[in-house]
Amino acid sequence: MRTKHEQILAYIETLLIGDKISVRRIAKELQVSEGTAYRAIKEAENQSLVSTIERVGTIRIERKVKENFERLTFAEVVNIIDGQVVGGKSGLHKTLTKFVIGAMQLDDMMRYIDPGNLLIVGNRSKAQLTSLRSGAAVLITGGFDASDEVKLEADSRDLPVISTSYDTFTVATMINRAIYDQLIKKEVLFIEDIYVPLQQTDILQANQSIGDYHAKNAETNHGGFPVVDTKGRLIGIVTSRDVMGKEMSELIEKVMTKQPISATLKTSVASASHRMIWEGIDLMPVVDEGNYLLGIISRQDVLKGLQLIQRQPQHGETLDDMVKSQLIVHQNEYVEFTVTPQMTNQFGAISYGAFVTVLTEAGEMALKSKKKVESIVENVTIYFLKPIQMDSILHVKPTIIDSSRRFVKMEIDVHIETSQVGKAMVTFQLLDR
Repeated sequence: MRTKHEQILAYIETLLIGDKISVRRIAKELQVSEGTAYRAIKEAENQSLVSTIERVGTIRIERKVKENFERLTFAEVVNIIDGQVVGGKSGLHKTLTKFVIGAMQLDDMMRYIDPGNLLIVGNRSKAQLTSLRSGAAVLITGGFDASDEVKLEADSRDLPVISTSYDTFTVATMINRAIYDQLIKKEVLFIEDIYVPLQQTDILQANQSIGDYHAKNAETNHGGFPVVDTKGRLIGIVTSRDVMGKEMSELIEKVMTKQPISATLKTSVASASHRMIWEGIDLMPVVDEGNYLLGIISRQDVLKGLQLIQRQPQHGETLDDMVKSQLIVHQNEYVEFTVTPQMTNQFGAISYGAFVTVLTEAGEMALKSKKKVESIVENVTIYFLKPIQMDSILHVKPTIIDSSRRFVKMEIDVHIETSQVGKAMVTFQLLDR
């Protein structure tokens, strides 16, 4: 049976897009405490099922699929710009396709406005009305209010009119930054993108026997199976190593690994990969918040996912992306890197985070070149020997000092011309192909 928290989340998913949600309403309709209702609504907000807006309340919004993650709802725009909704509140759940800055004559402006757009404009009532009648919402900058006519038009068309005290340039920058951040998040691969939902034939229960394991193994050719209780909650996992040499009549609960390592749908694939390699496991169950089994991932699934995301076009640029784009390999001997202003701290020297990224990326590139393997960083010890100023050209030389089947220890020296400015000792875990 589902917990009250899970029941509330399931109930919220059944509500119509645009419905208002309150703690008191949820508590009354589902007969739970207001504290439980509040926590469940916050979780729904984390899952992008609802959005909370000051002076408006909490509304049900459409969960965005990953392919359109860069789009924002008007409700999110209100929160980003600290805005106030002055009309069309019932349309806050809608998604905007693009925003248009109204800094031109009205006739010219309207050529760029389509349904689903957001027009950013000052105190120009005629432009606001024309935009609404074209199916586009309106964002009024400079702290101005909308006229009664504009508010009525917005209410009749379910298109938000938002007012903000910021100027047009600042507002456009804030919205663009939010979309940029969403694009970066879009590139992060989660377990929900790669996991395999399980059928009943792929699951064992604790009261079944090792004979049942072998029967399922012969039927599915799977080497391991999650073990659940009568309610479908994960309680263990059993693999071929667990049943080796055991009697066919012995119960699964006697040989299974109890409290196995698991992942949720929102666990990143990179995190799952690190955990599987560190713990030496090939199979990881996927569960929800109540520990109910949803599916399973294998090490092969994880590695395929990581390889797939590396081939995707990059939309948002992270620190790692900026560093990678500037690393130049010289005849597999050393890596050259120029310290740009974005990589510095408040003193004009290279930041700690940028320096760590430069060293680890150079080490991973060396491993790919020399050992033809993928890797992840296990441990880093860094020594700053001299300040590294902006526009400095670094020569980074990785040297393997010890290696085994699963680990590589590397010494990385950093020079500016003939002067050594830094040094690192890095341990990498090698990923199986």
